[in-house]
Amino acid sequence: MSNATLLGVGSRVKHPAYGDGVVIRLHPIAYEICFILYGIKMVGKDYGQMEITDAQPAEEAITFSEAEKSLLRILRTYLDGMEEVPLGDRWKDGTMILKPGDTGLQAKEVPIETFFHKIVMLRDRLRVMEQRINASNLSDEEKINLQQYITKIYGSLTTFNVLFKYKEQQFVGDKS
Repeated sequence: MSNATLLGVGSRVKHPAYGDGVVIRLHPIAYEICFILYGIKMVGKDYGQMEITDAQPAEEAITFSEAEKSLLRILRTYLDGMEEVPLGDRWKDGTMILKPGDTGLQAKEVPIETFFHKIVMLRDRLRVMEQRINASNLSDEEKINLQQYITKIYGSLTTFNVLFKYKEQQFVGDKS
């Protein structure tokens, strides 16, 4: 990135340490950039190690409408990679009942959709953890050990595969 290049909100960049990101705000000497894996970081405008993948013109001031359009474009870009995971049809509008062994205690009812949403969030967070491990400076042996542990976690979660509508979205553990 050259010193003469001034990026605008919505510009897409690739940082050597943080990966892909989008400029979300301009400051006098820095860009506020939202990175997929690392969240929002400040990067100096004179930082020369960042690759510009899609430059947007910088403007002094933007309207709320323009900011909203930029944000929608950013969200579409990053959410396209996240799949929508539907609950199996037979579970829709269902209730999960947790009944304690002690008859003096009250059962707890939870909508299956709520429980399923939490399972999917857990799966997505495990995937992000895998990505961070792969992008880390750990040794190959450390990465493999952590990956094997994550695979075992996926295996423990296969019990919940019955909730998924599509088999290809289910948890898969160690196949050996």
